[in-house]
Amino acid sequence: MKKPRYKRILLKISGEILTGEKDYGIDPVVIGQIGQEIKEVVSLGVEVAIVIGGGNIFRGVAASSKGMDRATADYMGMLATVLNGLALQDALEKIDVHTRVQTAIEMREIAEPYIRRRAMRHLEKGRVVIFAAGTGNPFFTTDTTASLRATEIGAEVILKATKVDGIYDADPLLHAGARKYEELTYLDVLKKQLKVMDATAISLCMDQHIPIIVFSLKERGNIQRVVLGEKIGTEVRG
Repeated sequence: MKKPRYKRILLKISGEILTGEKDYGIDPVVIGQIGQEIKEVVSLGVEVAIVIGGGNIFRGVAASSKGMDRATADYMGMLATVLNGLALQDALEKIDVHTRVQTAIEMREIAEPYIRRRAMRHLEKGRVVIFAAGTGNPFFTTDTTASLRATEIGAEVILKATKVDGIYDADPLLHAGARKYEELTYLDVLKKQLKVMDATAISLCMDQHIPIIVFSLKERGNIQRVVLGEKIGTEVRG
């Protein structure tokens, strides 16, 4: 059997993926399938940390553009990520994957507060750690959270799982002739203003030399393929 390319990864899951074929909320079948894929990666001996978005429930930026106070909207978005984190924890623990949810905003009755050393200890013991509630601060995206947490825990790579199979020069869902990139540098992403991650997240990865691999979660087994070093999606590095 092939050896994993990475020992410790940070998996960034877009909230929108969890809706499945619906327009809103969490599809139990989809979250169950994602849980199964994560279990397969854990069984390879890979340490897995996860940051999950909240766009399937609430998008702070969208709400603020319609008049809601931006900070309030962002806090509501952070709470949406906690709902998704708890749902994913439930899906993982149903298939015997020990999981901890850590939140950047304290809510001790339902999750641990984010403590870096504790998170790393969980990973060393083979537990999956889900980081929820963003950074705990408004005006920062879950992409920035992923970059920050990856840096803090010493993750070797950020795997960004989306609905699209990589980075394109235009939205492939809207433009039939959109061209896919196989590899990009951090500066390419910033100069071309590609909508992969926000500039803060990309800059942090660039400073810390953390590669980002963007790939589709729609195809079964893709997380494991990336972890085993197969060339899928788009890789962003220095």
